[in-house]
Amino acid sequence: MDISSAGLRVLRQIAESGSFTAAATRLGYTQSAVSRQAASLERSAGTALFERRPDGVRLTPAGLTLLRHARTILDCLTAAERDLTGTVSRTELVRLGLFLSAGAAILPLSLTRLAATDPQITVTTTEGTTPSLIRALRAGSIDIAVLTSRPPHRPLDGESPRLHVETIADTELVVAVPSTGEFAGRTAVHVDELVDAPWIAAPASNAEPLLGVWPGLPGRPDIVHCARDWLTKLQLVAGGFGVTTVPSRLSPVLPPGVSLLHVEGAPPEIRRVLVARLPGRPTPAITAVTRAIAATT
Repeated sequence: MDISSAGLRVLRQIAESGSFTAAATRLGYTQSAVSRQAASLERSAGTALFERRPDGVRLTPAGLTLLRHARTILDCLTAAERDLTGTVSRTELVRLGLFLSAGAAILPLSLTRLAATDPQITVTTTEGTTPSLIRALRAGSIDIAVLTSRPPHRPLDGESPRLHVETIADTELVVAVPSTGEFAGRTAVHVDELVDAPWIAAPASNAEPLLGVWPGLPGRPDIVHCARDWLTKLQLVAGGFGVTTVPSRLSPVLPPGVSLLHVEGAPPEIRRVLVARLPGRPTPAITAVTRAIAATT
């Protein structure tokens, strides 16, 4: 096969972003250039590498096979560049991805612990939704991901080989409300009382449920503000502009003016915190980062 490194980078970016358009934006290419690279890859491979679906582009089994080799080849090229330029790192780099609320609840304590136990390890981080982080893992753009799942906790994706997944903790979903006003001084709320509440939620997409509204709400939610950033959502709650759901693990980092209420009259909503990586033996650095995350949840 005659495949260029540019083609392999395009393959990796399509796998991570899930579309030709998003891959082009991230790589700084035109969409037509990405499409040409994809077509060239398929001609060289002699088989279909991409499956066009209503919800985006996914790699075929042959595409996933090529992706596994692409990760190795691109990592080797990066290492060769460092050797040739004399910029060999003195630290071990681990690229960590986290779901949106984990940054506040998990990341600072984990990095502090890691700095004390393994100061030779450097961690870079990126935030994303669980589906986007799984794609990044598969594409080799990150080494490890902190993810979340809800019951019945099915496998994170249907690709093969399966990701290596460890359960770190289970946490209860609760509702963040203003400390003053209708819910002041309470520790619980019945789900029926939340039907008419003004909700602060993250924008929905085809791949993600609406984040911030109680999943078992009996009725159509009144969404008054849409925000993905947790600090924005909680500050809106503190100002009395609505309510939102949060994992109970966020309680130590709540801003003043926010209280957490357990929801009665509905089944408990448990969210599982997971650490995922590609299958195979992990590097000592990845093991150390996983251990630091587990120790702080």
